[in-house]
Amino acid sequence: MGNYKHEHVKKYGGTYKVASWQGYRFNLPMVFDDEFDKYVEQALAPLARYKDDPYLLGYFTDNELPWYTDALDRHLNFLAKDEPGYLAARKWLDERKGKEATVADITEEDRLAFSAFFFETYMQKVTSVLRRIDPNHMYLGCRFNQDKNQELTNPAIFKVAGKYMDIISINHYRQWQPEQERMNNWGEWSGKPFLITEWYVKGEDSGLPNATGAGWNVPTQDDRGIFYENFCLQLLRNPYSVGWHWFRYQDNDPEDLTTDPSNRDSNKGIVDSEYSPWLPLLRRMEKVNKQAYTLTRYFDSQK
Repeated sequence: MGNYKHEHVKKYGGTYKVASWQGYRFNLPMVFDDEFDKYVEQALAPLARYKDDPYLLGYFTDNELPWYTDALDRHLNFLAKDEPGYLAARKWLDERKGKEATVADITEEDRLAFSAFFFETYMQKVTSVLRRIDPNHMYLGCRFNQDKNQELTNPAIFKVAGKYMDIISINHYRQWQPEQERMNNWGEWSGKPFLITEWYVKGEDSGLPNATGAGWNVPTQDDRGIFYENFCLQLLRNPYSVGWHWFRYQDNDPEDLTTDPSNRDSNKGIVDSEYSPWLPLLRRMEKVNKQAYTLTRYFDSQK
């Protein structure tokens, strides 16, 4: 969908009048477009060469798509009446509440139900092609985004995710540590394990401005390591967590103006832009990583 967006925007002269920070018109992935079906086939066809690769874990198909719980309202309020998204949403509401129903009649229950239908449309289209092209590897999802009124607090979305994903990928920001109750919800709603696929904090002793990106700032590299230790211990406590991926390996290069603005000037890496390691961070990472299995067994024994 992230790449299909570049084709879709051409219908609007190359610029959407109203677009989210992810670049989607009215915060709506275009899952109902017939052209998206064709694009999925085209985009996933090259993966056939990896289907017998014994070193490949699996695939992500997107990153941080906007799955807002008010997607039904957005489709009906903002899209033209001849657009595929409007037609699909109108048909769904007609079948659920009758043809006389209006946006004013939509309830929170309706919104959650439509968000599941909306998301499942994407899941069906993507996974049907992916499983046919490569039946041997895992589908790791589309990297959920921790933003307000989106999927991480929506049980309907996770129920659908559990039907199609082998492991649910989640980017985790704006909290010092993941909450056990919320992580349990993800596992119980979906019936599947999850993988934290983005998280980091930035050190104010790095010499970088640290003005961009979703991760918070801490005073030193050792503080980054303490953050890492605490965050990982919470993940190791949880039975649904199967791993994590720190974002990212290398610091941003402020001189590289070709990158996304959020990846331009921040201390995200475990090495700097010249590949020198941030040793205080790495020492604490090493301490946790070497004991990960021992810690998991310990936390399991305490239940």
